[in-house]
Amino acid sequence: MTADITVTHRHGDRVVVEAAGVPLMSYVYKPDPVAYESRKPYTHPLRTLRGRRVSGYRPADHRWHKGLQMTSSHLSGENFWGGHTYVPGHWYQDLPDRIGSMRHDGFTGFTVGGDRLTFTERLTWVTHRGDEWARERRDIVVHSVEPDEGAWAIDWGIELTNIRDEPLDFGSPTTAGRERAGYTGLHWRGPRDFSGGRVLGPGDLGGDDMMGAQAPWLAFVGEHDDVDAHSTLVFAHSPENDHAIHESHWFVRVQDTPMVAFSWAFFEEFALPPGESFTYRYRVVVADGAWDRDRVTDYLDRHGWS
Repeated sequence: MTADITVTHRHGDRVVVEAAGVPLMSYVYKPDPVAYESRKPYTHPLRTLRGRRVSGYRPADHRWHKGLQMTSSHLSGENFWGGHTYVPGHWYQDLPDRIGSMRHDGFTGFTVGGDRLTFTERLTWVTHRGDEWARERRDIVVHSVEPDEGAWAIDWGIELTNIRDEPLDFGSPTTAGRERAGYTGLHWRGPRDFSGGRVLGPGDLGGDDMMGAQAPWLAFVGEHDDVDAHSTLVFAHSPENDHAIHESHWFVRVQDTPMVAFSWAFFEEFALPPGESFTYRYRVVVADGAWDRDRVTDYLDRHGWS
């Protein structure tokens, strides 16, 4: 049985979703003050139904990591990820004049219905110089808040349109020459106490084998400090992503910097021609407890895509 949610919209700032008095998530769209961190909306904190925080914000190692957020680390020479930029032959460099931003232009739909929040956001991707390169439609749905399952879910869809007069080229540090650094796309940074967590995938996949792998889902199980408890996040592709503009691979790190990204350009670049669009849709399930592979599979089988 699903639980009702309470939604508070602090206009010009954030959208907060609560259930049974627990703030499950805050979607922050107020511009960040630091341009070097790539100003863009993000979701933090993320919490389980028992109130345990499962996202990190501005960690000392990467100040531009902020909960769950859409990114693009290498885009036609610009950095919409934030922080230092990987330069072939020169490792990482501080290049603030390459760091773009994602401007919130407004909400075109916003519906709260008992146990479900749905909103559509319009954004513009803007270079450091102020050039507008892309228009984005972002669809967020918070749903399946189920105390009996000990879990809730957020669906995140993106439709991105190239408004330049030339192609947009999407890549990653790996496409630029650094191995096992294919981070880009929708990215989650976990809290520091999730370092050393456990990574699961379908079948026999898991652990280090998930880095750069292709699979419909990935689960990250972390153990909390302060309380004797685990939490699990499940990251899943919508079936429609099988027909997206480019194939996706998982980017995941466990030690020191726990993180997961739905990487849309891990090994190879792809181009979006002028005037054309691409779409992806994802799901993130936030759960109490240490889920195993069977429980993840059962949950995903029972919670289809609409």
